[in-house]
Amino acid sequence: MENITSGVSAIILCTIIYCFSWRKFNSKQYTFSIFLLLLAGLILRIYISSDFYLHSWDERFHALVAKNLINHPLKPTLYDNPILQYDYKCWVGNHIWVHKQPLSLWTIALSLWFFGINEIALRLPSIILTTVGCLLTYQIGRSLFNRKIGLIASFLFSIHGLILEVTGGRVATDHVDVFFLFFIELSVFFAILFAQKKKFLYNVICGISIGSAILSKWLPALIVLPIWLLLVFHSKKFTFKEIVFNLSILCFVIIIIALPWQIYIHNTFPLEATWESSFNSKHLTEVIENRGGPFYYHLDKMRIVYGELIYIPIIWFTYKTLKHRKNFIRWALLMWITIPYLFFSIAETKMQGYTLFTAPAIFIITALFWQYLNIYRRRFKYKWVILTIQILLIALPVRYSIERLKPFQKINRTPQWVQNLKQLKRTTDKKVLFNVKTPIEIMFYTDFIAYEKIPSITTINNLSKKGYNIYINDNGIIDPRIKKLKNINLIYIIEN
Repeated sequence: MENITSGVSAIILCTIIYCFSWRKFNSKQYTFSIFLLLLAGLILRIYISSDFYLHSWDERFHALVAKNLINHPLKPTLYDNPILQYDYKCWVGNHIWVHKQPLSLWTIALSLWFFGINEIALRLPSIILTTVGCLLTYQIGRSLFNRKIGLIASFLFSIHGLILEVTGGRVATDHVDVFFLFFIELSVFFAILFAQKKKFLYNVICGISIGSAILSKWLPALIVLPIWLLLVFHSKKFTFKEIVFNLSILCFVIIIIALPWQIYIHNTFPLEATWESSFNSKHLTEVIENRGGPFYYHLDKMRIVYGELIYIPIIWFTYKTLKHRKNFIRWALLMWITIPYLFFSIAETKMQGYTLFTAPAIFIITALFWQYLNIYRRRFKYKWVILTIQILLIALPVRYSIERLKPFQKINRTPQWVQNLKQLKRTTDKKVLFNVKTPIEIMFYTDFIAYEKIPSITTINNLSKKGYNIYINDNGIIDPRIKKLKNINLIYIIEN
């Protein structure tokens, strides 16, 4: 019931704030209007991030690796001290963990170091970045078109269900996708500034942002390069030599930011780095971890992620772009969407988060179509049809957001099993715990080394001789011979 109370309160409060934001915008109090919109978006992010447990995929793994990075930032580990044999190819149970690029994990580690090992500190970077993302969306929409386009697009960003879910760590790839989305959008923003103002610093920051996106989620970040070119061509402020020079500078900065880590891990952790590189490539040709789907998977997901009517503004915008072929701004937005969708449609492995970084462009296109209908509504014979489409373009994403937030469902957001784990004593002893269902969570919340299975008696004895204190979770199905060992401690942990 507590979740329902807080959920309903959050929805009502945010609705009031969004309405005030719209009123202030119509009164030309633009700064205050955007502040209110950001405030409402922040409330939604804090609400969805207030699950006081680690989510199964993939947040718990990111959380543990980030925790371990506090002690050794250049050595990403899952099992920090793997006392049992492990398969370096198994990213859910290995030692050196280079399954993901490091930037998001470093930032989370910094937050955990500063605010303590807890769920809010884990999600705080994502809360901040997606809130700033609302502002970036407004600024991009405003810079390319007008303030109203920016406001509508920013609103759609702030309430977007999938963005909220990845912010709260509730779905796969979670905070990694947040960082990737943020730095893609930041790099596009600075590409716009560079194209408009022709300042060298903006181009350098754009390169740093693209490099940071690569350090968040690898090479799809290079989508910004064709966007950069189209924006620069559209400005008509650059000679051909200037374009070549500045593009070279941009690529040089990207390489300086992104390449050192790749060289470092291939030299320091060659087995793991080589395997992960080949594993990433397999996503293109193989279905990994049962994450497959038809060619049209991502196009089909659009109706769920952005609302069932999203195809109308996309088709309309494509038609307008083809009709006005010399408008490179429109081409830039279209490329931001079509290239990733085509690429990930061809790839055999498919997940809904793969195309999330195209969301700002989709929001801006939706806002453009909404404004087009608003301006030319009187020209249509059946005005009620146009009005209905306008309402649904906003209402369907709002509905989807509420479905993702789950404010009206009775959910235990502080489960007892997590409280049990947090109460396990923290000591400096060398402790290992066997026979648990949640070893990753246990290693995040405590100082135990934890494993799901019980090893052989010989292994237990060897670990005991090495000075490890052996704990076994007594779930009632332990081999009696194990129970008779004198060098073990039987404890009882209630897990999820």
